[in-house]
Order: sequence, then structure tokens, then C-alpha cells
Amino acid sequence: MGNAPFGSPVINPTIGAPQADIFHFYKMALIGEWAMDRAVRLAEKLARKQGKPFSPDQADELFKKNISTIPYKTTACRYHSFVVYFSMLRRLRWVEPSGYKEPSAFQDNFVKGPPRIYYRLTRVGLGAGDSAWANPQRAERG
Repeated sequence: MGNAPFGSPVINPTIGAPQADIFHFYKMALIGEWAMDRAVRLAEKLARKQGKPFSPDQADELFKKNISTIPYKTTACRYHSFVVYFSMLRRLRWVEPSGYKEPSAFQDNFVKGPPRIYYRLTRVGLGAGDSAWANPQRAERG
């Protein structure tokens, strides 16, 4: 919806964002959640070992240490999988091109290259419930 979850930038709902940017911030959110999960588990383990409760500051410090060590390609989704997922969102008519385009970096070296197309949520996408967004494959079949 463009409300800047997990530290992503705010997106103008009428303009939208390019698919590659959506993927990047989705991937960064996954990395952030993975790092926080690892930090909390490690802090709990250290607290049990030391016999005292861990502080949120300790978990935050471990989070910062963890997030800097997680390689970008290690976690979850690959770009091709995201492209397949995004095409499903287009088939469901949950996202649509907003009409806004910009030159891509590829066009710096190849003028006839494709521009970056911006996508936005549709009314159907906004109306889809959390369970549908959690499993769009089921929504597509149903």
C-alpha cells in the first residue's frame, strides 16, 4: 500500500514503484526479520547461559551485528521467483501498470532497452484480504 513497512520508502499510490524496487525492499524486509529472529534467539541463549534476562538493547546490538553479516543472496526469494509471483498478482488484477515509466540503467548502454515500468495496487488488490495476500496461489485457483 506504500505505507513504508519494515523501513521501505513511502510509495505514492497513484504512481507506484518499479518491480525491481518492490523486490529489493521485500528482500531487505526478509533479511531484517531473519536477522531479528537470529538476534532474539541468540540473546535468549546467552540469557539462559548467564542466568539473567536479556535486555532489549542487547537484542538490538545483536540485530545490528547479524544484519551486517547476512549475504543478500542467502535469504529466501530469488528474483526469478519474485517475477513469477508478481505475474500472478498481475493475473489476479491486484497490481497494474500506473502509466509512469522511467529509463533504466540498461538503456544507458542500449537505447532500445526496456524502461522501468511502475506498478500500483488496484482496488481489487486493496480489497483482497490478508489470507488472500498470504496465499495468492489459492486465490488464483478459487
